[in-house]
Formats: sequence, C-alpha cells, structure tokens
Amino acid sequence: MTPEQRTQEIETRLQSAFAPTELQVIDESHKHVGHAGAKDGRGHFHVIIASSAFDGLSPIARHRAIYDAMGDLMKTDIHALSIDARVGGQG
Repeated sequence: MTPEQRTQEIETRLQSAFAPTELQVIDESHKHVGHAGAKDGRGHFHVIIASSAFDGLSPIARHRAIYDAMGDLMKTDIHALSIDARVGGQG
C-alpha cells in the first residue's frame, strides 16, 4: 500500500466506525526515517478525531476503539499511531 493509500484507508475506517465531526490523519513517517520501527515499511500516523461516538468513553476506551477500527492495519501498515480523540457532536 502506498503512503497515500494508507492515509485514505485509515480515514475510511475511522469515518465508517465513528462518523466524526472532525478528522485529520497526518502521515508523520518522514519524521521517523532511520528509526528501527520504520525499517519494516509501516507508517507513523497522527490522528485527530472528534465524534459523539466517544461520549461516555474514557480516553483509554477511545484509543482502544480506534485501534479496533484499524484492525489488521496495525499489523500490516501502521507502526505507530498517535491519537487525539475527543467527544464532538454535530453542530
């Protein structure tokens, strides 16, 4: 998968799972060139997401839900995922 395809797939999965009111997926892989974890070709990403689906969830539960939404990408395409997840409804 190309870096652009990875970013799009992450966005698609997050849109589907959480219907976010805000979503940014930032590929930060370029910051980790030469890092041992980058040698396997997987990417480093930062996600900023707001969704009413997070209402009532602790920050840890929000992160777990996002990791669940990523599924197999965590093993095949994502080496590191930094998350800023907050409650945000329509409006």
